[in-house]
Amino acid sequence: MKKVAIVVYSDPKSGSEESLGRLFNALAATHDLKQRGSEVTLLFQGAGTRWAGELIKKDHPAAGLFAAVKDKVAGVSCGCADVFGAQEGVDACGLERLTDNPIPNTTGLASLARLIENDYIVLNF
Repeated sequence: MKKVAIVVYSDPKSGSEESLGRLFNALAATHDLKQRGSEVTLLFQGAGTRWAGELIKKDHPAAGLFAAVKDKVAGVSCGCADVFGAQEGVDACGLERLTDNPIPNTTGLASLARLIENDYIVLNF
C-alpha cells in the first residue's frame, strides 16, 4: 500500500461542525490506515495547529481517537503554531514542532514537498 500523509488545516476556533468533522475524518483515516499496517503520518498545519490544545482535553469528542493515533502524529508546523497562537497547546500536548521548510521570517514550517519527494500521497483536511 502507498505511504499516506494526512494534513489537518481545519480551525477549531471556527466552532463549526465542519471543522470538527474534518478533524474527526482525518483522525479516522489515520486510524484506518494504521490498523491496515500502512505507513501513515499525521500533521497539523495552519490554523489546524490549534487542535493540539483541544485534543488533550479528556472531554473532547475526538480525544480518544487522537490518543489511538498519537503515535502516528509527526507534529505541528512550528511557524503556523506561532502565527495562530498555538504554541501553548503544542507544549501541553507534547507534539514535535516541524521546521523542515525554512520560510524566511518564520521559525520554519512543515515541508509538504519533502513528503511528496518521499512518495507520500498527501490528504488534506
